[in-house]
Amino acid sequence: MTLEAFYNEIGSDYKAALTRMGNSEKMLGKFVRKFTADKSMSELNASFDGGDYPTAFRMAHTLKGLCANLGLDKLQHSSAELTEALRGGVVADNAAELLAQVRADYDMTVAALAQLDE
Repeated sequence: MTLEAFYNEIGSDYKAALTRMGNSEKMLGKFVRKFTADKSMSELNASFDGGDYPTAFRMAHTLKGLCANLGLDKLQHSSAELTEALRGGVVADNAAELLAQVRADYDMTVAALAQLDE
């Protein structure tokens, strides 16, 4: 799968992501391929499941920023919603549902990344 096809597959704007990287497909490809090495998602899962909501907030916020920089729009949106549900130490009633959406969007993104051409 090409980089452009990857962005189309996950419902993101390839041209906007490319613009963020100075119109360098090589740079965009390099950084998006490193996405799975980031530990924000695993730390988000562990902290949320362990009831450490301040850390879960920080990890959701970090994930949101990373996704915004890489143009991973769907995951950025769901992680932004979760960030707001955890902001200020108050856990919203729908936080678990929002985390489930983040997990689904993350899994979809990672599965598509696995299909990228080298």
